This record gives sequence, C-alpha cells and structure tokens, in this order.
Amino acid sequence: MVAELDGECDLLVSNGVLPADLVTRNRQVAEAALRPWIPAFTHGDLQIDHVFVDGDEVTGIIDWSEAGRGDALFDLATLTLGHEEHLDDVIAGYGTDVDLDVIHAWWSLRSLLGVRWLVEHGFDPFAPGCEVDVLRSRM
Repeated sequence: MVAELDGECDLLVSNGVLPADLVTRNRQVAEAALRPWIPAFTHGDLQIDHVFVDGDEVTGIIDWSEAGRGDALFDLATLTLGHEEHLDDVIAGYGTDVDLDVIHAWWSLRSLLGVRWLVEHGFDPFAPGCEVDVLRSRM
C-alpha cells in the first residue's frame, strides 16, 4: 500500500493534477492509516448510497461485492468521506473508541488514491464535497 500511495502522490504532482503542498500534507496525514490493525469483517465500500434507513433505524445495506477482512475504521471513514459533519454521530453509534486521526488518514489515503482514477473515468473529484475538498480539509 505504501508503494502504491507514494506512486500515486508522485503522479498527482508530476502531472499537475494537484499542488505539491496539498499532496505532501495529505500523504503525511495518510500515514496513520498504514498501521497494524485487528482484522474485522468489513463492507469495503460502505457509503451512504449503500445504506437504507427508516427514520433512525438501518433497515438494509447493499453491495457487499468488496466485503472481506479489513480495517473497521476504513468502513467508518468511507461512510463519512465528504460528510465530516456526521462523523460524531457515526462514532457515537459505533459503540467503541475510534481514533479520529486514523479516520482522517483513511480520508486522505482514499482521496489521494482516487483522484486520478476519477478524472480518467469522467468523474469530477473537484466538485464540492468530493475528494479534493476532503484533501483541502486536512490543510
């Protein structure tokens, strides 16, 4: 993962996709995600579009195609990516201590790894609330 992240950061800067200071700062933040963790069964792509709710109750979760062993904090970070205002509520409902530095690290890591792919596939990571805004929020 370290080599992939370093390579992607180099490409983002050398191709002029993102400014070096933004990439460098978020690469530093991302370090906290690159740590030993206790494997858990994770969704792998737990985003708000995959969660169904009725009032305050979760009634279903779809698209388990990326499920497997992983870092549980990755799922929490994915669920709150671009929605930092809901992080406290998600953590309160999680029921255990959560290291916010690791959540922020996963936001940076996922965003750094996703920006170029999104651009190359016709998506706009520069749209409000998307990956580039997430990266800017770590400055």
